[in-house]
Amino acid sequence: MRRFGGAVDFGRAAADYGRHRAGFPPIFFDRLAGQIAMQPGQRALDIGTGTGSVARGLALRGLTLTGLDPSEALLSEARALDGAAKLEVDYVVGTAEALPFADGAFDIVTAGQCWHWFDRERAAREASRVLRPGGLVVLAHFDWLPLPGTVVEATEALILAHNPAWPGAGGGGVYPQWLTDLAGAGFSEIETASFDIDQPYSHEGWRGRIKASAGIKASLGADATAAFDSAHAAMLAERFPREPLLAPHRVWWTIGRKPVPSAPQG
Repeated sequence: MRRFGGAVDFGRAAADYGRHRAGFPPIFFDRLAGQIAMQPGQRALDIGTGTGSVARGLALRGLTLTGLDPSEALLSEARALDGAAKLEVDYVVGTAEALPFADGAFDIVTAGQCWHWFDRERAAREASRVLRPGGLVVLAHFDWLPLPGTVVEATEALILAHNPAWPGAGGGGVYPQWLTDLAGAGFSEIETASFDIDQPYSHEGWRGRIKASAGIKASLGADATAAFDSAHAAMLAERFPREPLLAPHRVWWTIGRKPVPSAPQG
């Protein structure tokens, strides 16, 4: 399967990513904990962990966390954020398509805001391999919504003006194809859930959030990024002067369970 997008390196945006990119809201972890009967001490692997947003949210609920990402720069940001939060997560450099862990090593595998970057067929098989029988995979997204008249719509238009090849505009925050990925890897009891929220940002925070996105600092050079940021600041000051900005977002996730082998008849 093809990965989403082209040459993107989030390591180039690691500092902005760690400082400005809002993590999944606490209500997501509250709802997930109730949905999957999360228990302290469960072993969880967060693949594509980036700066550790999902890993920290799970660690705060008592799970034993391992985070995996191909970017050491992002993992360095994750460790710093964990230190500030007084949390411990074991971070490993690696890829979702070749997980460096034993079969059945985890109770839960999560992937937050990253499944589209993977070779999804291989990643789904690997997630199944490292889960114990009965273990759960959770694929989650926290996407801005370019609703008419919002700062998100205006920002997406500006991104496209500076990076016409960016493929991420116009998203709806729902990924039905991920369900097929899980089913193809043998997961069962697949279900989805979602809710919408308005995420507050200062002007500085929103500019940093956008610089840390795939369409800007992760794919453009320094001069092009600076030109975009200058135009973005001017647009916000003119069209959206009040702070905080309220950026509409959708939190969406799907869950699948690794089947438990049937007991032999006899």
